[in-house]
Amino acid sequence: MTLRAAATDRFVAERLPPREAWPELLFDLPELRYPERLNCAVALLDDALAEGHGERPCFIGAGATWTYREVAERVARIGNVLRERGVIPGSRVLLRGPNNPMMCACWLAVERIGAVAVATMPLLRARELAVVIEKAQVAFALCDVRLADELAAAAAAAPVLQTTLYFGSAEDGSLERAMRDVSPHCSPADTACDDVALVAFTSGTTGVPKGCVHFHRDVLACADTFSRHVLAPRADDRFCASPPLAFTFGLGGALIFPLHARAATVLVEVSTPHALREAIARYGVTVAFTAPTGYRAMLATHEPDAPSLASLRRCVSAGEALSAQTRRAFKDATGIDLIDGIGATEMMHIFISAADGDVRPGATGKPVPGYRAVILDDAGNELPRGSTGRLAVKGPTGCRYLADARQAQYVQGGWNVTGDTFHLDEDGYFWFRGRTDDMIVSAGYNISGLEVEAVLLEHPAVLECAVVGRPDEERGHVVKAFVVARPGVAAGPELARALQDFVKARIAPYKYPRDVAFVTALPRTETGKLQRFRLRD
Repeated sequence: MTLRAAATDRFVAERLPPREAWPELLFDLPELRYPERLNCAVALLDDALAEGHGERPCFIGAGATWTYREVAERVARIGNVLRERGVIPGSRVLLRGPNNPMMCACWLAVERIGAVAVATMPLLRARELAVVIEKAQVAFALCDVRLADELAAAAAAAPVLQTTLYFGSAEDGSLERAMRDVSPHCSPADTACDDVALVAFTSGTTGVPKGCVHFHRDVLACADTFSRHVLAPRADDRFCASPPLAFTFGLGGALIFPLHARAATVLVEVSTPHALREAIARYGVTVAFTAPTGYRAMLATHEPDAPSLASLRRCVSAGEALSAQTRRAFKDATGIDLIDGIGATEMMHIFISAADGDVRPGATGKPVPGYRAVILDDAGNELPRGSTGRLAVKGPTGCRYLADARQAQYVQGGWNVTGDTFHLDEDGYFWFRGRTDDMIVSAGYNISGLEVEAVLLEHPAVLECAVVGRPDEERGHVVKAFVVARPGVAAGPELARALQDFVKARIAPYKYPRDVAFVTALPRTETGKLQRFRLRD
């Protein structure tokens, strides 16, 4: 039963799927039985102060270290600035910036006042941002001033976005200047545990982004399951995560988990493996989060003066399949067994994993405490151990799409059906076998081939195209485009480079086709349907 909500702006709450379309939720663990009134920012920050952690380092990055007390003051000031400008409980606030202390403080401030955080990746272009703004009806944004251009262009295309405050500047009109004129005390919103905290957007196979809605209790649930029981962090840990906060994998690793453990988080604005390795060495990072690609790249540095990884004690790998070879190479180099995991934006964070003595190389792991996982056949029947089929999961978190008919595809019979194929062995370990849809997972990024196709078709030289994932040793998969050029157009390396640049300029650069093949025709059925399996083969 829904509790009395704090939200006066009911836009998101009124666009949730009907209750019968939700997955079954499990709250079996004692730590998952949250009070009716719950604000995740209070639990992560105020409670830390009450426990005596005020002078401990909290955010480290952008040339500064903020203690828990300093973070709390900045969060309060940002919250008051938002309230003064008309943000009310339930308002959506778009957040745009790299992983730095101000970006994290903005996220916490939005949660504190009961608004809804809509974090976006720094690499997104105006056309992608405009879709998010329109779908979530975002009227207010907080943005790093260095990323102003694309957001301004998005606002022109999506005029529902009326107010933007930029941070990272001392200029008049900046967020920092506004923070000077407000109180350092901000009473938190009296949110219910099932009030909406965030909408995390993820691209589906159709290329139309899906908004995954999560509640205040979901923010804490991912910490009270995976982080508490598998990662097992300590207050003296220093976290560092390469994914941006817009990825719930990054949100957990860079913000939720360290604060939940009363630890510190090292925030790196550049997410390259080299930058991550430098941060590990410079700040003595003990807990790292990145994709298998990142771990492989860190090991590829052979210079004798390469930044040391000696401070690490826990390393989490997710976003793509972790090969036994990468796991073995990383352990040989560092002595650390990577903690593999599979999660989903729909589920908030990791729900199958293994650590320490429970690791079985090549397997993803077992259900995280608090979750159940099974293998289903195509008819939705549970299969016995030793079978391969569709992965289905239940736990304290689950899929609730924002006004999206695809809810019925993801939630079936009370289960979250993730779109992954797994093998369940006789000992209860889950082994990844591939995706059941056409999503391309490259270096931890989810890429819709259909979205890339739509951009390529805008180029005047392209008659037809199809995009699939090609297996790649380093990145898991890379985006490969098969292109039919228009008559009279010279198809070759020069056009391939032009098409790659064309895609980079219009959508996030990581989505561009790294491999372009020119063909005279695309394989189709007699009814005209594209045969993608032939392209993959």
